[in-house]
Amino acid sequence: MASIDIHGIRKSFGTFPVLHGVDLTIRDGEFIVLVGPSGCGKSTLLRMIAGLEDVTAGEIRIDGKRVNDLAPKDRDIAMVFQSYALYPHMSVADNMSYSLRLRRSTKEKIASAVGNAASKLGLDPLLERRPRALSGGQRQRVAMGRAIVRQPKAFLFDEPLSNLDARLREQMRAEIKKLHGDLRATSIYVTHDQIEAMTLADRIVAMHAGVVQQVGTPLDLYDRPANLFVAGFIGSPGMNFFEGRYVASGEGAELQLANGATLPLGKRLGIESGSVATLGIRPEHVVIADGGALEAKVDLIEPTGFGIIMHVTIHDIPMKIFTLDRAMLNPGPNVRVDLPRDKLHLFGTEGTRVD
Repeated sequence: MASIDIHGIRKSFGTFPVLHGVDLTIRDGEFIVLVGPSGCGKSTLLRMIAGLEDVTAGEIRIDGKRVNDLAPKDRDIAMVFQSYALYPHMSVADNMSYSLRLRRSTKEKIASAVGNAASKLGLDPLLERRPRALSGGQRQRVAMGRAIVRQPKAFLFDEPLSNLDARLREQMRAEIKKLHGDLRATSIYVTHDQIEAMTLADRIVAMHAGVVQQVGTPLDLYDRPANLFVAGFIGSPGMNFFEGRYVASGEGAELQLANGATLPLGKRLGIESGSVATLGIRPEHVVIADGGALEAKVDLIEPTGFGIIMHVTIHDIPMKIFTLDRAMLNPGPNVRVDLPRDKLHLFGTEGTRVD
């Protein structure tokens, strides 16, 4: 396995820039997830690491070796795509062993590699089948097995679960995480699904508009988002936001909303009084309490089975509350809520976190 170092990577298609100077170090054996909305540049970055896209500027090193000018086949990486890209006329075993046969590996080595990968992926009973006789999840396992038998320096996953239904995605997420635990292979995984990112990653790289917004563990991004984009993208349901002006008074501070209402923030923070600011709180951190400081108008109730998503309005601002209290299935027209101060997030004029 190997580390991957990315320094000052830029990519433009003609005069249109899509990556704006990406710097990232991926440690040997680490599972990194690139996450962000469509068009943020995450798949382009992955394809540049694989050698499928040219580098406009910057440098990529795999195991310390500069690979900018190396062909994909010479980088010793394996890629698993959203499309399974299996040979329809070949059996599962032949699909998995194809790269080894191209290398003229011995029959014994091929049989051992395919057997080990098939055992890890639960493919033993399917080795003689052809792709048309497999389910979507089984085909994706074969695609992963084909990558595993190569024993590459790194695995690259480009939204491999997007074609699967929700239950199968959940199953495959668990299998990929278990597989990484067994192999401890350096892996880069691209997805737009923040649940996949949170459940799979050692570290998440959140991207937006071709720029890395934050790098950290899943809980780093959840507990301390670096900016408004990360705060809104990570978490489901998404974070609630109140826009207003930060007003400091004595030892305390508050957010003054456009309609004149105020929300207390507690202690003063590192931002100039009178500055435009945005206050955030996650739906699961809003507390419903009879003596709550704020009145919330109930607009809609969404039961999910595990919990309840309440759509409410506070100070004319729509927001969501997530609660496990089934009494909230019939809450009445209004509820009282509190916004715990230790769960509040404040973002300044540029949308960056204020501590």
